[in-house]
Amino acid sequence: MGDVVLMHFTTVDYIIFGLLLAASTGIGLFYALSGGRQRTTQEFLMADRSMSCLPVSLSLLATFQSAVAILGAPSEVYTFGTQYWFLGCSYFLGLLIPAHVFIPVFYRLRLSSAYEYLELRFNKTVRVCGTITFIFQMVIYMGVVLYAPALALNAVTGFDLWGAVLAMGLVCTMYTALGGLKAVIWTDVFQTVVMFAGQLAVIVVGASQAGGISQVWKKALNGSRIAGLDLNPDPLERHTFWTLSVGGVFLMLALYGVNQAQVQRYLSSRTEKEAVMSCYVVFPCQQIVLCLGCLMGLVMFARYGEDSPLDKGYVKTNDQMVLYFVMDVFKDLPGLSGLFVACLFSGALSTISSAFNSLATVTMEDLIKPYFPAMAESRATLLSKGLALAYGLVCLGMAYIASRMGSVLQAAFSIFGMIGGPLLGLFCLGMFFPWANSIGAVVGLIAGLAMAFWVGIGSFMMRMSNSATVPLLNTTMAPVFESTTLASLLTAPTSKPRPAGVEALYSLSYMWYSAHNSTTVVIVGLLVSFITGPMKESELTPGTVFPVLSTLLFFLPERYREKLCCRMPLAPKLEETSPCCKQTEAPNGTTALFKEDTVDDLESKIDALEEDGKCSRLVPVVGLDVQETSL
Repeated sequence: MGDVVLMHFTTVDYIIFGLLLAASTGIGLFYALSGGRQRTTQEFLMADRSMSCLPVSLSLLATFQSAVAILGAPSEVYTFGTQYWFLGCSYFLGLLIPAHVFIPVFYRLRLSSAYEYLELRFNKTVRVCGTITFIFQMVIYMGVVLYAPALALNAVTGFDLWGAVLAMGLVCTMYTALGGLKAVIWTDVFQTVVMFAGQLAVIVVGASQAGGISQVWKKALNGSRIAGLDLNPDPLERHTFWTLSVGGVFLMLALYGVNQAQVQRYLSSRTEKEAVMSCYVVFPCQQIVLCLGCLMGLVMFARYGEDSPLDKGYVKTNDQMVLYFVMDVFKDLPGLSGLFVACLFSGALSTISSAFNSLATVTMEDLIKPYFPAMAESRATLLSKGLALAYGLVCLGMAYIASRMGSVLQAAFSIFGMIGGPLLGLFCLGMFFPWANSIGAVVGLIAGLAMAFWVGIGSFMMRMSNSATVPLLNTTMAPVFESTTLASLLTAPTSKPRPAGVEALYSLSYMWYSAHNSTTVVIVGLLVSFITGPMKESELTPGTVFPVLSTLLFFLPERYREKLCCRMPLAPKLEETSPCCKQTEAPNGTTALFKEDTVDDLESKIDALEEDGKCSRLVPVVGLDVQETSL
């Protein structure tokens, strides 16, 4: 192939790419000018809780399937083989648990922010800690996910780097700030279709050029790229069946169980049943996406064999290799390169828009509304739109910082991955262990974050010191937000002897990071809770604890189960058509119950009581046929 030659876009490619951006903007404008016109925070941030199963599930999928995954999975399979496919085994529990544990708890509490749960379960301090941790996580990642695909595109095609960054950032900011969550979800649906089309086009054309899918499989088999079942239990091994299928469950739970970007989609569903169904619909879609990524990697291998464009110096990093392959395959087919780049940028847009909307929601619900309860609805909505716009500009700023980071860019990916595990641990501590208290929650979160940063940074520094033998871009990384693909892409196996002591901890497979860090939060949180005085059942807000212990410890006598707080029931289902009651606990211990036709009417009445200082904690309860009781 000779010296490095940039492959340029044709006019048709630019037109297809432009149409993607125009369509995304059009969807945002449509929802800004139709329906309720995003005049309330409920519509702007929660889509009026009116979304059906299919768009929610495709939006969940699009958020997961980022540009990082589209670039990373094929490169991973090309380099190391199909062992990565076993990650699909983790999808089953990784979606089943959120569907039947996290969604019922969150949905029945009628939350807007996942971190609102932390205040109901613990106190306001824990809620603020969780919110700030999430904001830190997302702000760091936004710039990286915007800059990384633009950088790869620029390196391979000469496509203007900052033109691509600004086009993506501004279009994404516009439709998110104008159209709210409805626009985000429906653009995700459109972008998911584009992603599937782009990947399928590459596989079909690439396989036909390689002599058909049977030849692709034969070459992959001869090149030892078809991996068998590796049952090695060693947690230091990078990819085995156990690290991918078990460690992957914790990664999936951190994403689909407690991450605000996904929780917000569940809560936008019309009913709890539709929210649960969206998880079930995502499962086969994710398997298809994983298979497409693996197939593309095998087609790449069939085309290049062991003689990769990276080894020849045509590209500088693995993540640029996929784009080089696409441009190479489509060089005589104008328009298809533009389709794949549209596919790639669709992944980035869906991830970034989810980040904007979720950040605006948690900032509004967790950091502003609690301190300004009397804020008018119109002003709150305007402020929410302003927050989405501001986070969009922050994203562009983070992209510029990412461009100046150099090798520290990898540390940014690590920092992002290291935060998901402790947040998962914090929610599990509250949801599954009734005796955990607020002090234990805060100390556990701090311990989990400290452990995550210690192991993650220690691992990074250890491999930096070995950079003379291992290229910098092959250092072990913590998992990233939507997928493990970039992490696996940036990880290379080494032939060194098995490490011992602290080095063994630093050498832990990145797939176990989330499990390790979340477990640290739970263990430390429980120990501190027992030392400082565990919570009693009477102190718990009804509906905030999932009754897993009552199921597991069914054989214990009633008095022991009562001492262990094992009798907490899950809150009854709260459907939109049902009469809704809310229970508030007054400071003197008496209870006020209300029955109303709508949630909004009920909430306004309770807000009035709260302003008078007569109510404390609010809990949704249904099925109580009571009259209004005076305090």
